[in-house]
Parts: sequence; C-alpha cells; structure tokens
Amino acid sequence: MKKQVFSLIFCFLGILGFSQTMPYQSNNDQAKTEITKVIDAWHKAAGEANFKNYFDLMSKDAVFIGTDATENWQIDEFKAYAKPHFDKGRAWDFTAIERNIYLTDQKGIAWFDELLDTHMGICRGSGVMKYVEDEWKIAHYVLSIEIPNENVNEITSIKKDFDSKMLQQLKTKN
Repeated sequence: MKKQVFSLIFCFLGILGFSQTMPYQSNNDQAKTEITKVIDAWHKAAGEANFKNYFDLMSKDAVFIGTDATENWQIDEFKAYAKPHFDKGRAWDFTAIERNIYLTDQKGIAWFDELLDTHMGICRGSGVMKYVEDEWKIAHYVLSIEIPNENVNEITSIKKDFDSKMLQQLKTKN
C-alpha cells in the first residue's frame, strides 16, 4: 500500500512538474510569434509611410541608431528626423529575410537580429523588445549596412575623412 501511495505521489509530482514547464515553452513560442508580428508590422508601417502606426510600435523611451555615426536618436529626435520622410508618402521599405529572436529567463525582455532587404542592399537590424502594458514594443533598434569582408578596405578608404573628423568631434565632446 505504501508503495502505491508513494508511486501515486511520485506520478502526481512528475505531472505537476511537467505541466509547470510546458506553459513556459509555449509562452516562449507565443512571445516569439507576437514579437515577429510587431517587427513585421513596424517595417510595414514604414513602407506604407504610416507614421502613427510606426511609432506606436516603439516604446516611449525608444532609441533608434541609424547607419550614420551621427544617428543615435531618442524617440522624439527620431520622430523629428522621420516625419518629413513619412510625409512624402513613403519612408523606407525593409523586408526581413532572416530573423533570430531571443528571450530572457525573466519575462518581458527580448532581443533580436535580422537581415533585411532594403534600398541600400542587405542591411542588418538588431534590437531590444520590452513587454509594456500587455504588448511588445521596440525599445532599441540598430540598423547597419552589411559590407562583405573583401570590400572593407575600399569602404574604409572611402569613409576615412569622415571618420577622422567624426572621431575628433567625439573625442572633444567627451
């Protein structure tokens, strides 16, 4: 009888333990699906020049870092930069061709990287998402132009003067 009770308790604890881990996995899958939808909708809003939808998908304290060394914008600065582009009826059109999403053990923070098909060729976007008021928001985004390794010397040469001036400005600023 004791063996049966022990076996029953053991089975119950095993089932309880299994049921505790399953929702976590499906929540991760669900979170990744939701995050994918948000990022895709964000890119779509830019392609359609929908300023409101685009910025509604970003957190109130979001940061956008563009391809130029001077482009490190807090949300209001980025809105000011982006508004004229959106007002023209078409901002930028980025389509993800590959994306990886990562979640922390604590719920509410995720990060991602993606390769994008853009008017600049292949670019890489990377960002941080946070779960705010029951929805995922883009909190930080970095856009980079991909340069093949065999072209790095040529590109470095092209931007040498700009980089030299920029480095001097940054060093005096700090």
